[in-house]
Amino acid sequence: MQNIIDDLNWRYATKKFDPSKKLSDEQVSTLKESIRLSASSYGLQAYKILIVEDPALREKLMEASFGQRPVVDASHLIVFCAYTSVKEEDAKTYMQLISETRGTEMKNLEAFQNGIINSINNKSDEDILAWTSKQTYIALGQLLHTCASIRVDSLPMEGFNPKAYNEILGLDALNLTATLACPVGFRHEEDPAQFNKKVRKSNEDLFDLR
Repeated sequence: MQNIIDDLNWRYATKKFDPSKKLSDEQVSTLKESIRLSASSYGLQAYKILIVEDPALREKLMEASFGQRPVVDASHLIVFCAYTSVKEEDAKTYMQLISETRGTEMKNLEAFQNGIINSINNKSDEDILAWTSKQTYIALGQLLHTCASIRVDSLPMEGFNPKAYNEILGLDALNLTATLACPVGFRHEEDPAQFNKKVRKSNEDLFDLR
């Protein structure tokens, strides 16, 4: 279990990436599979993950990220996008996937399907977006820990203009909105942030047993 703590102590929000170092195909595949296996509400995965490699596109995204260099210097830029609406058809498609994956008859999934549909129908458009957006944070947490475990650096980012990202990436037409960005790659040897001691609340301040 100490390995987990070692990984988390190794991780930090990398401020300067080495643009000459790139993730291997195996490392990218590991990160993708980790995100794919992340927990999500109902298992519905009401989000889409964009992996942006194109340099010209990333230059535009850097401008929409208030000039933050990691967007272009990191090996890859991962953008988490939440669906702005979830429909009954999405629940039915998910039930079909469960049926095919587990060999479960659709009739045995009706109660689960109806529960999801009822939940969706009782939410306003604003509630749906808040719900799907929160799911992307869960997936981001999974990504950050996986990066640390394979010694890939990362920088979780909320500091960008979502409307600009949506326009640059054509997300509006896909019923998506950008919620989070995370450059991944390898720290530059001159990044001073890597030498900072990790600052966290004590157990006594953070946890309260009831």
